[in-house]
Amino acid sequence: MYTSPKPMAMSTSTWKMAGMFSQALQARYDGSTASLIRPCANHFLQTHTIASRRPFSTTRRNGLREIFPPPANAPNVKVSGPAWHHPVYTEEQMNAISVAHRECKNWADRVALTMVKLLRWGTDTATGYRHAKEVVKRAVDPDAKQKPDWFAMTERKWLIRFLFLESVAGVPGMVAASVRHLNSLRRLKRDNGWIETLLEEAYNERMHLLTFMKMAEPGRFMKFMIVAAQGVFYNGMFISYLISPRICHRFVGHLEEEAVLTYTRAIQDIDAGKLPKWEKMEAPEIAVRYWNMPEGHRTMRDLLLYIRADEAKHREVNHTLGNLHQDEDPNPFISEYTDPSKPHPSKGIENIKPTGWDRNEVL
Repeated sequence: MYTSPKPMAMSTSTWKMAGMFSQALQARYDGSTASLIRPCANHFLQTHTIASRRPFSTTRRNGLREIFPPPANAPNVKVSGPAWHHPVYTEEQMNAISVAHRECKNWADRVALTMVKLLRWGTDTATGYRHAKEVVKRAVDPDAKQKPDWFAMTERKWLIRFLFLESVAGVPGMVAASVRHLNSLRRLKRDNGWIETLLEEAYNERMHLLTFMKMAEPGRFMKFMIVAAQGVFYNGMFISYLISPRICHRFVGHLEEEAVLTYTRAIQDIDAGKLPKWEKMEAPEIAVRYWNMPEGHRTMRDLLLYIRADEAKHREVNHTLGNLHQDEDPNPFISEYTDPSKPHPSKGIENIKPTGWDRNEVL
């Protein structure tokens, strides 16, 4: 027969050990573990589970930490600001963004669109994304008949998709800019302003990723998928841009069409009450500073409006660049025009054209 053990009084040494455990955990939490208590803390963390604040992860949490710590060994640096300052968007401009599609006009357009559809299928499969028509219908008519939807998107699923998409979306701009940069050096010729816009696009997509990283940290499996996708996508884009820059820009234009659609559906889900955790959720501080989000307009929905507007701008830029002569035409988005009163491309979204500007409209 087993008998219940008698309560045992805690000796002074036991209290000291408990104190060491407490100090170790606190030091581990703060990221300042001392060498004297590090073995004690490691043993405790290996045998106990700390609840994670992340919405999803497959990686064991070693201790809550800051994903983007301040610069180390730089006491004279207070903060490192962005190299490119984001243009100001008004609420009216962001609400005016709509889903659009540029119709294919030649075989190159059809090749680009086919590749986007293939990539979309692979991404949907990898992130478990499926947005049923009933979800969009209920966003317009909340009283519509509710049907069982086994693939309904939740806050967790949306974050997984956003993280995966943005980790890949920053690749095309960087690839195109690097190829054009090397081409300019090799040919000893100017690039006429394309490189700066492409680098800024890649930087903007990376800021989207850093913003979502403030909300959730991927686990090992998601990180593996991101590394694999980046390796394949970067090399594929590099070779493709060497062969046909025009098709690559058309490809990115169609890809951004899908991005605008994705963020539009996420906003519709919030409006339809499908994502209750995001209804009053505040945007991360990194997003507030980057987009200069005004007071009273810093919710998760506002954040998605800003990001959707960025994607719509990338859609316009790449469709426009795909309409130009790749080796000689100047970048219309940074050019000065003889008649500024006439609508023309710009860095903002005040004169945005969803399907891009034709060459005869800007040059």
